[in-house]
Amino acid sequence: MIRRLFYIGLGAALAVWVMRKLQALHPQHVARRTADRAVSMLAQVRDFTATALDEAAERENELRARFRLDTTD
Repeated sequence: MIRRLFYIGLGAALAVWVMRKLQALHPQHVARRTADRAVSMLAQVRDFTATALDEAAERENELRARFRLDTTD
């Protein structure tokens, strides 16, 4: 009797797990997840680009100051 209850519980838990996995594959869910990841990736690219441009401008200012390219003779 206990064994049957165990297997019924195991089957119910497995059925719930399978249903959740199948719901995750629903086209609307996949599209929403993909769009969220694309937005996140775009934000990361923008942050990287902004950081790279700031550092490049800072380095350019350092080099101009070092070689005195800002002064006119």
